[in-house]
Amino acid sequence: MRASLRDDLKAALKTRDRVAISALRSALAAIENAEAVPVDQPPVAAAGSEHVAGAAAGLGAAEAERRHLTDADLRSIVEREVGERSAAALEYQRLGRDDEAARLRAEAEVLNRYLDPA
Repeated sequence: MRASLRDDLKAALKTRDRVAISALRSALAAIENAEAVPVDQPPVAAAGSEHVAGAAAGLGAAEAERRHLTDADLRSIVEREVGERSAAALEYQRLGRDDEAARLRAEAEVLNRYLDPA
C-alpha cells in the first residue's frame, strides 16, 4: 500500500493535483509517525565513548530500529485518516464552510481508493 501511495503522490505532483497531494502526504506522514520508535522505549545499550557518557560510537550506532507495520496496520492508518477528514468535513459544513467541507470530502475520497478491495 505504501508503494502505491508514494507512486500516486509522484503522479499527483506532476499533474499538480492539490487535493491528492495533500491527502497522500498526510497519509504517508501518518504511516511514518506510526513507525517511529515509542518515546518510552529505553535506548539500546551500545559500546560508546569512554570520554562522553551515553555517547554512541560507530556509523549508525545511534540509529533506532523503526517499527514494522503490517498491511492491516497500514489499512487502519488510512481508515483513520479518512474518518478524520469525514468528521472534519461534517463540522465545517455545520459551520457553513462548504468550500472546506468539499475539499476534505475530496481528500477522503482519494484515500478511500486504497481501502476498496481491488
